Amino acid sequence: MSRSLLLAAAALALPLAACDKAGEGTSITVNATDGNAIAAVDGKSGEMKVNLPGFSGAIKLPKVQLDAGNFDLNGVHLYPGSTIETVNVAGGKGEDGGVHVAFTSPADAERVRAWFQERLGKVGFTLHRDGTGLAGTTDENKPFRLSLTPQGDRARGEIVLGS
Repeated sequence: MSRSLLLAAAALALPLAACDKAGEGTSITVNATDGNAIAAVDGKSGEMKVNLPGFSGAIKLPKVQLDAGNFDLNGVHLYPGSTIETVNVAGGKGEDGGVHVAFTSPADAERVRAWFQERLGKVGFTLHRDGTGLAGTTDENKPFRLSLTPQGDRARGEIVLGS
């Protein structure tokens, strides 16, 4: 397991200690290259579990709800008013690696897609429409996919980077 992956797990836990929100929070998982979770925070309970070589344990933290301002792709945040449901950082390579971010947006899928396409295009992403979402590459030529599911006047989305 890489040192940077351990640091990422620790970095995800730090902001959680500073917040306490009622209701559901954001669930966060950091996986090792073998697919096993090395750190996870349950957005419903606030419980954080850590499973590292030589140490494992669980602690209860205040729940946190990540939103549009907590996510940044080259200066582009999520659509305004969006809330993040889950963040999954996978330490594998190829299809097993990458970052998955699931969110809910207060706008319909078409508006969210157009919003992302305009802003990400300005920061070097190469994108094309893929159903109600987008697919393409980042400014570093890494795979990028935005999937959007219409939910009336709202949209549920998932951003996948690197796989």
